[in-house]
Amino acid sequence: MDGAAGPGDGPAREALQSLSQRLRVQEQEMELVKAALAEALRLLRLQVPPSSLQGSGTPAPPGDSLAAPPGLPPTCTPSLVSRGTQTETEVELKSSPGPPGLSNGPPAPQGASEEPSGTQSEGGGSSSSGAGSPGPPGILRPLQPPQRADTPRRNSSSSSSPSERPRQKLSRKAISSANLLVRSGSTERSWDLTPIPVLSLFPTAVGEKTPSPALGALDLGGAITIWVVYFIACVVVLYRPGGGPGGPGGGGQRHYRGHTDCVRCLAVHPDGVRVASGQTAGVDKDGKPLQPVVHIWDSETLLKLQEIGLGAFERGVGALAFSAADQGAFLCVVDDSNEHMLSVWDCSRGMKLAEIKSTNDSVLAVGFNPRDSSCIVTSGKSHVHFWNWSGGVGVPGNGTLTRKQGVFGKYKKPKFIPCFVFLPDGDILTGDSEGNILTWGRSPSDSKTPGRGGAKETYGIVAQAHAHEGSIFALCLRRDGTVLSGGGRDRRLVQWGPGLVALQEAEIPEHFGAVRAIAEGLGSELLVGTTKNALLRGDLAQGFSPVIQGHTDELWGLCTHPSQNRFLTCGHDRQLCLWDGESHALAWSIDLKETGLCADFHPSGAVVAVGLNTGRWLVLDTETREIVSDVIDGNEQLSVVRYSPDGLYLAIGSHDNVIYIYSVSSDGAKSSRFGRCMGHSSFITHLDWSKDGNFIMSNSGDYEILYWDVAGGCKQLKNRYESRDREWATYTCVLGFHVYGVWPDGSDGTDINSLCRSHNERVVAVADDFCKVHLFQYPCARAKAPSRMYGGHGSHVTSVRFTHDDSHLVSLGGKDASIFQWRVLGAGGAGPAPATPSRTPSLSPASSLDV
Repeated sequence: MDGAAGPGDGPAREALQSLSQRLRVQEQEMELVKAALAEALRLLRLQVPPSSLQGSGTPAPPGDSLAAPPGLPPTCTPSLVSRGTQTETEVELKSSPGPPGLSNGPPAPQGASEEPSGTQSEGGGSSSSGAGSPGPPGILRPLQPPQRADTPRRNSSSSSSPSERPRQKLSRKAISSANLLVRSGSTERSWDLTPIPVLSLFPTAVGEKTPSPALGALDLGGAITIWVVYFIACVVVLYRPGGGPGGPGGGGQRHYRGHTDCVRCLAVHPDGVRVASGQTAGVDKDGKPLQPVVHIWDSETLLKLQEIGLGAFERGVGALAFSAADQGAFLCVVDDSNEHMLSVWDCSRGMKLAEIKSTNDSVLAVGFNPRDSSCIVTSGKSHVHFWNWSGGVGVPGNGTLTRKQGVFGKYKKPKFIPCFVFLPDGDILTGDSEGNILTWGRSPSDSKTPGRGGAKETYGIVAQAHAHEGSIFALCLRRDGTVLSGGGRDRRLVQWGPGLVALQEAEIPEHFGAVRAIAEGLGSELLVGTTKNALLRGDLAQGFSPVIQGHTDELWGLCTHPSQNRFLTCGHDRQLCLWDGESHALAWSIDLKETGLCADFHPSGAVVAVGLNTGRWLVLDTETREIVSDVIDGNEQLSVVRYSPDGLYLAIGSHDNVIYIYSVSSDGAKSSRFGRCMGHSSFITHLDWSKDGNFIMSNSGDYEILYWDVAGGCKQLKNRYESRDREWATYTCVLGFHVYGVWPDGSDGTDINSLCRSHNERVVAVADDFCKVHLFQYPCARAKAPSRMYGGHGSHVTSVRFTHDDSHLVSLGGKDASIFQWRVLGAGGAGPAPATPSRTPSLSPASSLDV
């Protein structure tokens, strides 16, 4: 009976044999995988020389483990070169140990992050073995832009593309769910932004001091060139008047962007090259305090030369001035603390020589006597103080400052004294809030009433002239010894001779505002900054014309022209402005009478729709500026207006939770109600049309994403997953399948104010609540996706939009009322991508730019 098997042995033996067979099959598969990996490594060794693999002998930083995926440009840091006033620049790419560019796909596996030469990359692209091909992890090469014919499109299909799954339709989708997490095989140049002109000037608000522009004469190429220096948000702008790019004189802008928070004041060194600018205190995105500080920098190279007072000032730097009698060896600074500390610094060594509490009242201006650096004057709320600085030269903190208060005597003490100027004879003129110019002189000491330490010399008023109606904001001593005054409700600019005799005057047009700052140009030319953020150029005889204009209140509405480099802005100042992006000038502006919050061009560009805060929306002819349609939908503010890609419909998102749909005539001038999309439980924030013009995607204030079938009767689509693969004509919704990676950890849903996808569907620009503009690769469906971040705004960034050819990006500041126009590098649009200026990494991406 030993040879007999039990009744259960047969099935057990068969199961054992089956398991053994499966194990052998798995072992064979493992051998095949090992062989394939060995072949891949062999091809990599053939592609990259051993010397380049070793590099300098130092190990790659940890960040290189996330090397750029196949077919994408290597990690490069654009270095910028400023060549005086030249406009021709060059590109230099440098290795960077930081994040590997814009990689929004999944990280590449260790040891196999690059494909061998000639293989098909994900997304259908081919990574060639030329100079533009990325090497193995940690190896960076200068990127050679490929020919347009070799540039794969996102929609292109390939036999080896992972997008060819059983669902064949996914290979035809530009932004389908199958390639949301797949890295595109594009070999286009990496994307970057360079700021070009800042259009707004002198943002003002109630209770805030307004900056004054300063002038420096720079010797560039043997010719004296006048640059106007002013600031907007966190950027100091050097503007050369001249009529715009390619125009007479070659006007242009350059930017110093070393500050981390809003600039409050500036002063030009007596050498006409160095500039000091002081910033306010603030906090960064993570709540870390940003301390107020003064930067001394070179206006030719835009390099920071000295950092003064880091940790020594409170709240901000309110006023500063260079000494003149000793070639600018000293700097006087007044901070914004309760005591308004007055300090004197050695510019060359950054050393504090003296400090004292000045006053509890606001200090609006400070200055050294141009003939005696031991005499310092401050003015502000109801006071003029004359300071004597003695000792302490070369010895930190050993100097002394003593104060002599200006005595008004029989004259009425004004509420504010915002400006003063030193006369050649030693007297001082002050302009005050009563419209008076007071002449101050030294009074002899009174021996009958000696004070402590003997009789004291005092400063008193020796003459008074009523110059303006309302406050005098600016005084300027001209080269011929005459004085200019400006400001007040009368908007007059008056030239005064000896004895305060009026010689000549001019009136600034009302729509430019009152005079806020005056600077002298070449010859008889004057430059005037106004209370409505305009910079005017001209003289008293011929009048003034604007060279820069801007908004005066918070901005929200922004749209770009569908076929021209133009864009339109509107905001709380009730102005609707059309800007020319080529000449960087205002094309036209009109008064809306109400707050404008959103706008959009018709696809033809002939008309533009503007949404207001009262539920009213207008359609204007962009050529004649006439209102061709005026409609009211509800009584809540409108947050978004958007034309369909074919121009047949107009969608209007309101704070009453409804999207109103209108049928539009071919010229965009006439419209009729088509329907309403009702279903949101909060106010509408963003919306976009599908490419076929039949569907809408919308976001609301409660972070809801809804989809609508407009052609089917404005019905809500309940199954949102059916819409995730739909192609959208624009992508401005901040919530969506394709952009969820733009949100940082810990976001509360309001941290991102605006989003815009480029027209070639390769990048996404994001405006956040922390004064930054970000650039992500599109689609951005990876959590914690890397981005390039750009600063300059001093308030929350409210909106971003690409121009029609993706060559530029426009961003709006909120409370800083600024408009930034950025040049997009490596745009891959029509024509060659603009070059990146400058070789100075510390200045990236600031540059020498033309207006």
